[in-house]
Amino acid sequence: MNHITETEGRELDPEYHNPIKDGGAEMATIKEAAQAYEPSQTLNIADLDKIPIDLELKDGTGKDKEGQDFKYKYAEIEGKQYRVAGRILGGIKAILQKVPTLQFVQVIKQGQGRNTRYSVIPYTAPVAPITTAEAIVQPPAAQPHQPPVPQ
Repeated sequence: MNHITETEGRELDPEYHNPIKDGGAEMATIKEAAQAYEPSQTLNIADLDKIPIDLELKDGTGKDKEGQDFKYKYAEIEGKQYRVAGRILGGIKAILQKVPTLQFVQVIKQGQGRNTRYSVIPYTAPVAPITTAEAIVQPPAAQPHQPPVPQ
């Protein structure tokens, strides 16, 4: 007699959607959960090209390499956490003193770990380079004709 295991039957059935129920919620197999798994991690706000300064900040805690707890600020964007270092907030504060209408910034990150340095600049939209064909060349302005001066 040829027997098919439950796992083999699931793999053969294209309409199979895990029927195991737990309190009304479907449960995934280990394989399905592993394929969908994304480790939780906090990214750096400098990873973004354009940062709106009206993002809501939240408080987070983590552990450093030595296992010591530390606190940090982060913004959540599309379900991902982006850490905002205090130096970045200081840079934004300085820019706001000169440009109170500021809406977006860019952050340039240099270095790693405790040697990380951040530069905060007002966001400027990228401008497409002008090609030679697009450049408008103006001829020099014509000088008005002046009759010769009699001598």
